[in-house]
Amino acid sequence: MSPTATPTRRQLHPPPVPASPFPYHPGSLLSAQDLTLDGLSHILTSFELAAKGLGADTTLVSSLSSSIEKGESLKDTGLTLRALGAETIILRHNSSGAPWLLEAETRLPVLNAGDGMHEHPTQALLDLRTILARLRPGVQAVTAETLAGVTVTIAGDILHSRVARSNMLLLPRLGARVLLCGPKELLPDLAAAAGPGIAVERDFDGALRQSQAVMMLRIQAERLAGMQLDLDEYKAGYQLTGQRLAANAPTALVLHPGPIIRGLELTAGVADGTQSVILEQVRNGVAIRMAVVERALLAAPEKGGRA
Repeated sequence: MSPTATPTRRQLHPPPVPASPFPYHPGSLLSAQDLTLDGLSHILTSFELAAKGLGADTTLVSSLSSSIEKGESLKDTGLTLRALGAETIILRHNSSGAPWLLEAETRLPVLNAGDGMHEHPTQALLDLRTILARLRPGVQAVTAETLAGVTVTIAGDILHSRVARSNMLLLPRLGARVLLCGPKELLPDLAAAAGPGIAVERDFDGALRQSQAVMMLRIQAERLAGMQLDLDEYKAGYQLTGQRLAANAPTALVLHPGPIIRGLELTAGVADGTQSVILEQVRNGVAIRMAVVERALLAAPEKGGRA
């Protein structure tokens, strides 16, 4: 090579992005609203088969162990993964909307495992599966009336909870009534306008008396301090204790997305009590997520539509 010659840089050409017949890949699950009732029924009834194992090869990409930390964009990471042969991307990201961006750039099926304070659809699916198993056993296909007459209270830090948002989108579609309960700092009044079947109830005891299931959300003490909320006052008003549960909802299911902070949002006795279905949520979560991955891998982009 001549001393003055300019070296030729090798160019990386990622594979072309296939056209999307629907706003996004039919195998994606970005929101709890993405599934039709038929699609939802399929996920809830096929999860047992999926739980037997998919045999997929997986690769963990962490922002702390990749070029993302050096400034690589989410788009670049997604295109690189697609070029390397990825068939599905499961994304947990601290920015709301990140899964939509990744799907738009890669046109791969993207599964939202939690985006900022926005949504966590697979958590809502496993919560629904747990509620159905206890309150509507034997249901094979869900309808708009499957949970008619069921009231679910979601209590705690609604403001920051992506779990609450996904459940608020999903449960009313099956006929459930959702009561949101918490202090104004963690639950703005406008949350009641989030959609049909949703109401705000500040009185926790009153909400419990109406409920067949209560979902407690994790409370981060540092957030309370930042909002000038007194922790002892919060616990007095909104902690789920054995005495409060027995007096107001002696047969209601107790759910929690985890991780639990015992002695804050609920007591250890309630977490380990006979009304708790928290461990059932964990078991259902493994199978539900496998069913969602199976759906993503089997979805054909050219078919279009939602499943």
